[in-house]
Amino acid sequence: MSIILTEKAAGEVKRIIEDQKLEDGTVLRVGVAGGGCSGFSYSLGFDKDFDEKVDAKYEYHGVPVVVDKKSALYLDGTTVDFYDGIEKRGFTFDNPNAVKSCGCGSSFQA
Repeated sequence: MSIILTEKAAGEVKRIIEDQKLEDGTVLRVGVAGGGCSGFSYSLGFDKDFDEKVDAKYEYHGVPVVVDKKSALYLDGTTVDFYDGIEKRGFTFDNPNAVKSCGCGSSFQA
């Protein structure tokens, strides 16, 4: 199952890839890193590398998404969305594995 990228988030990723003129074959890499105020922080970036031995690859709304298998343990069932409101703008993570998260929404405890 791993992660889900909403149609709105996929649209924003496509816009960024186009605006930054990133190479064909660029993937969205979603992961988890140690740190943040709750223990783990989400990482989101673009990558050209994909290794079948350590990465899982998915496609949502035409966007290739790669998650390393270690991060997938913490991200299983997570929905990545994009919020564009008056008070803030950015990607959001709805992680069913998080037992606690910080106010900023970018770190969590599993």
